Amino acid sequence: MPITMKKTWFALGTAVLALVLHGCAPKAEDGGDPAEAEGEIVIGEYSSLTGPEESFGQSTHDGVMLAIDEVNAAGGVDGRRIRVITEDDQSQPAEAANAVTKLISQNNVVAILGEVASSNTLAAAPICQAQQVPMITPASTHLRVTQVGDYVFRTCFVDTYQSEMLGNYIAKNLGLTRAAILFDAKSDYSTALSALFRRTFEANGGTIVAEQSYAKGDRDFERQLTAIAAAGPQIVFIPGYYTEVGNIAVQARKLGLTVPMAGGDGWESRQLLAIAGEALEGSFYTNHFHVDDPAAEVQEFVEKYRRRYGTEPDAVAALSYDAARVLADAIERAGSTDGPALRDAIAATKDFPGVTGRITFSAERNPRRKKLVVLEIREGQTALKAVIDPQAPAPPAASVADPTGTEPAGGTATAQ
Repeated sequence: MPITMKKTWFALGTAVLALVLHGCAPKAEDGGDPAEAEGEIVIGEYSSLTGPEESFGQSTHDGVMLAIDEVNAAGGVDGRRIRVITEDDQSQPAEAANAVTKLISQNNVVAILGEVASSNTLAAAPICQAQQVPMITPASTHLRVTQVGDYVFRTCFVDTYQSEMLGNYIAKNLGLTRAAILFDAKSDYSTALSALFRRTFEANGGTIVAEQSYAKGDRDFERQLTAIAAAGPQIVFIPGYYTEVGNIAVQARKLGLTVPMAGGDGWESRQLLAIAGEALEGSFYTNHFHVDDPAAEVQEFVEKYRRRYGTEPDAVAALSYDAARVLADAIERAGSTDGPALRDAIAATKDFPGVTGRITFSAERNPRRKKLVVLEIREGQTALKAVIDPQAPAPPAASVADPTGTEPAGGTATAQ
């Protein structure tokens, strides 16, 4: 949900009050956390394990635990095991702030992994920054996330990148000129993607024929969809999260709105098609990862995930796996769990071989030139439509924008 100034100060105030009341947990050398005394490295994870984004939280947790268990099985970091303490933020920004406050003040974690929804991350990030506890979000794409401060990182690309890539794809590859937008007015993620998509689509000569909004938790979208249908779009851009997107698609088809729909990585969930059924057939969305990507590191990860969980990983699981591995690698390189030293080691990450693409952090703590995939929903499944890899050599005519906005990037868009 968008964080108004009032809500932002409320969440931060809640966190600060909790820190005052609880104080900072004593370190091991002061007779504090016994895990520290035994040599364990304790990190925190906060996720939406319940609430409307619970699928995100479960995928985050599964990806994190697969990575950390692999690290521990290989001997840990400098002989020390990593222990993960997980808090459920119930898909709510205020609870995200409370969860991170608890992890820092009571559990004495040395770093934080999470969240997915940008609004939740924006509520928690100032607490990590103030306490000098590094945080890596696997999948919060809003530009403001890493602008909070130099202790906040991400392993995903940012909203500007996926909005531009999808706007270009719809206009150039699909040849469509009339689009409508239906966005969540209470989501930082959704409002950002909406504005950026409009800019890119119009720059390609397209027209936004209608723009409507809803709010997270809404169940009735008839008014907005009726107005959109009357405008005659060729495609409807819905930059929301999977629960509302699925319900919107079902209602749109009942109203006779049959054009394809498109969205960003917020669509990515095992629950999307369970909710939407056939209503999203022929629709598109951008994502960080797909199991059909033939890259060797992707296929190795998919096989490990299947063996452990009995299902295929989604993009959130893959990004969370990468975030946990980046953190473990940085702890080892830092040779310390001290906040500033660990922050510097994360920032120095270069060409880390992630399953979602190679990771090198920019000065803004965003990954440079990440791989992106375009997915199409076909016969009730997601199918890999195109891979856009800015790190692949390409002539200037085929170049794509650098996701960090800091440097030009070569790359190729490979159709599947």
